[in-house]
Amino acid sequence: MPLANQPSCVMQRVSRYALFCAFFKIGICGFGGVTGWVRPILVDERGWLDDRELAEFLGASSVLPGANTVNLAVMFGDRHQGVVGAAIAVVGLLVGPLTVLIGIASLYDRFATLPEVKSALIGAASTTAGLVIGNAYKMVRAIRADGLALLVAGLTFASSAVFHFSLLTTLAILVPTSLVLFTLSARR
Repeated sequence: MPLANQPSCVMQRVSRYALFCAFFKIGICGFGGVTGWVRPILVDERGWLDDRELAEFLGASSVLPGANTVNLAVMFGDRHQGVVGAAIAVVGLLVGPLTVLIGIASLYDRFATLPEVKSALIGAASTTAGLVIGNAYKMVRAIRADGLALLVAGLTFASSAVFHFSLLTTLAILVPTSLVLFTLSARR
């Protein structure tokens, strides 16, 4: 699996300041979840990854314990600036939302039962779902020429959305299966 050491395109040098700013933007824009902002910022805006590399980072970060985007920040920051870069990316990702959260948490307790607040939260959740679906579509377009990658993506979707297997069951079956399939495919 080409990941940190074998990017599919020319790897740009990313400064510590740029790492912080990019992940700060991902964190501060991510109302309802930050995953939907990773692709627009790292792929479209900064050009640091292509869709295939992003899919590989997200795949690896999803099978590790912890929050996907935090895992991705660690791996991406480490790729460009070592351990310090990993720490900078994580701090950039979390400092904005934590600052906002601390301020809003006290207000939420007072106003959470208001119908307008409930409606706003439903709207935020819908927007997040749309962002995730849109990014998934763009990532599938990037791997559409690779039949094996499409097969694994389809099996993962079916396991989760059609058969309603738990995330743990899906990962326990499909991660080793895909590793074996891609290893065998690479040996041909």
